[in-house]
Amino acid sequence: MATTAGQGWTQLRQQARALETQTETYLHTYSQFSSQSNIPPKPTEEERSTEAKLQELLEKRDNVIFQLTRLLDSEPTLSSSSLKQNNLSLLRDKFADHRRDLSRLRSTLQRARDRANLLGSVREDISAYRAANPAAAEADYMLDERGRIDNSIGVADGVLSQAYAVQDSFLAQRETLASINRRITHAASQVPGINTLIGRISTKKKMDGIIMGGFIAFCFLVFWFMM
Repeated sequence: MATTAGQGWTQLRQQARALETQTETYLHTYSQFSSQSNIPPKPTEEERSTEAKLQELLEKRDNVIFQLTRLLDSEPTLSSSSLKQNNLSLLRDKFADHRRDLSRLRSTLQRARDRANLLGSVREDISAYRAANPAAAEADYMLDERGRIDNSIGVADGVLSQAYAVQDSFLAQRETLASINRRITHAASQVPGINTLIGRISTKKKMDGIIMGGFIAFCFLVFWFMM
C-alpha cells in the first residue's frame, strides 16, 4: 500500500511539474501582447486562446495539488516525509505566483489597451475637427511647422556653439604650443653649443633622407631595366 501511494505521489508530482513548465511558457507568450507597439482595440484570437489555456493549466494544477495534499494527509508514511512536505509547499507557492502573474499581466494588458484606445479616439476627434474646420486645420499645420523649424534652429544653434567652443579650444592649444616652443628655443639659445648640435642633427637627417631617396631611385631603375 505504501509503495502504491509512493508511486501515485511521484506521478502526480511529475504531472504538476510538467503543468508548471507549460504555464511558464504560456505566461511568457501572454506577456508579449502588452508590449506590442500597436495594441489592437479588442483581444485577438491568439490572445484569447492563450489566456484560456493559462486558465485551464492553473485549474489542472490546482486539482493536482489538491490530490497531492489529500494523498499526503491520508498516508502516514508520506506525511512523515519532510522532503515531500517541502515539495508540496514549493508547488503551492509556485502555483500562487503564477496565478498572481496572470492577474497582473491581464491588468497590464487592459491598461495598455485602454490607453491605446484613448489615444486613437483623441486622434480621430482631432482629424474630424480638422476636416470640419479647414481654416483651423491649416493654422494648426502652420503652428506645427513653425515648431519644427524652431526645433531645427535650436539644434543648429547647439551645433554651432559646440563648433565655436572646439575652435576656441584649438586656438588656446595652439597658443600654448607656441609658448612652449618659444620657451624651448630660448632655453636652447642659453646653452653654449646647443644650436650647433641641433644644426648638425638636422643636417644629418637631411643627408640620411637624400641617401635613402637615392637608394630607392637606384633600386627602381635597376628593377625597370631588368624588366
